[in-house]
Amino acid sequence: MQLSQKEKDLLKDLKGQEQLCVDKYSQHAQSAKDQQLKQLLTDIRDVEQQHLDTLTQMENGTVSQTSSSTAKPASSFTQTYSMNDSEDKKNDCYICSDLLATEKHASSLYNTAIFEMKDEQMRTVLNHIQGEEQEHGKKIYDYMSQNNMYS
Repeated sequence: MQLSQKEKDLLKDLKGQEQLCVDKYSQHAQSAKDQQLKQLLTDIRDVEQQHLDTLTQMENGTVSQTSSSTAKPASSFTQTYSMNDSEDKKNDCYICSDLLATEKHASSLYNTAIFEMKDEQMRTVLNHIQGEEQEHGKKIYDYMSQNNMYS
């Protein structure tokens, strides 16, 4: 598959964003105080790595089929933090806020790239990844909401 320069540039930008996501999720998982949050961030990091691998394949001319993922159960978190602010809660709230902003930005980049790709299969794959980015944001929001971090 022959990519235009614009498509190559968009894939390069997306790869950079995904590498940033992998790095952020790894570092934030290490810094998180709540074990539920650590696990959530580790799980999302693994998906972000898959996104990066998929984009690398696309950049090299291979477009893989999107896997028809089975419906995943909604995130359910038990409340770790109450209304009271502790240092651990402030730390974990900062992590979540940073990652939620990162997911919003990533989703926006995918939105632009989807409109700019000629190949229908590439658009389908990017659309699938964008949906997963939005799902990540929802999970982070759910965690924050359960722990009185989102107002």
